[in-house]
Amino acid sequence: MTAPQLDLNHKDSSMPIKRIIRGLNEFQINYFSVHQEMFRQLSQGQAPEILFITCSDSRIDPNLLTQTQPGELFIIRNLGNIIPPHGNNNNSEGAGIEYAVSALNIKHIIVCGHSHCGSMKGLLQLPNLVDEMPLVYDWLKYHAESTRRLLRENYQDYDGEKLLRIAIEENILTQIENLETYPVIRSKLHSNKLSLHAWLYEIETGNIFAYDAQQSKFVILRSEAFPVPDPLATLQPN
Repeated sequence: MTAPQLDLNHKDSSMPIKRIIRGLNEFQINYFSVHQEMFRQLSQGQAPEILFITCSDSRIDPNLLTQTQPGELFIIRNLGNIIPPHGNNNNSEGAGIEYAVSALNIKHIIVCGHSHCGSMKGLLQLPNLVDEMPLVYDWLKYHAESTRRLLRENYQDYDGEKLLRIAIEENILTQIENLETYPVIRSKLHSNKLSLHAWLYEIETGNIFAYDAQQSKFVILRSEAFPVPDPLATLQPN
C-alpha cells in the first residue's frame, strides 16, 4: 500500500478555532486567576464612564488601543462606526446610546474611525456593492448617504488615498452630528455633563488623531483630549 502523500499546502480549517480555545484556556488559567477580585466586582454591575463607538474591523481592539480593563469601556461596533440619526426604526445603535447615557451615566462618547476603512472604500464605490453585498450596500446607502453626498459635492478634486482619508474623517464628523440629534445627548451636552470626541486611529503608525475644532482638522492626540464643540465646526482638509 502506498503511503498517503502530505499536502503541504493544505490548511486545517479548524486551526483558528483551536487557537481561540487555547486562548480561552490561557485566560482562565493565567489572567482570570490573577484578577478574580476584579471580575467578582464586575459581576455586581458595571460603571464605565466612556462610550467607545468604532468599526467592526478586526484590526481595532478598543481595550488594547486604550490600555483599559474590562468594565472601563462601553463599546458599540458596526461597519463604518456609523450612528444613524435619532428617529430611525430598529436602531440598535440608538438603543445602546440611550442605555449608555441614561442608565450608565456615561461622561464621554468617542467616535473612533480608522485608516484604510473598508466601509469607506465601499462608500466611494457604492454601486459596485449592489450584487455581491446587497446588505452592505443598503447599510451604507441608507446610513452613510450624508457623507457620500458631502464628498461628491465638495471634494471632486481629490481621489485615491487622499479621498479615502477625507471620507474617513468626514464620516467620523457626520456621526458626531448624528449623535447630537439624540434628545438624551442634547440634554447632557447643554448641561455640560457629556463630551463628544472624534478620533481616527492610524493602523500603520499606532497614532490617534483627534478633531481639534480650533484648527478645524484632525491632529495627533498626545495628551489632552479635544471635546467636539456644539455646533460642530467644518473640517479643513490638509
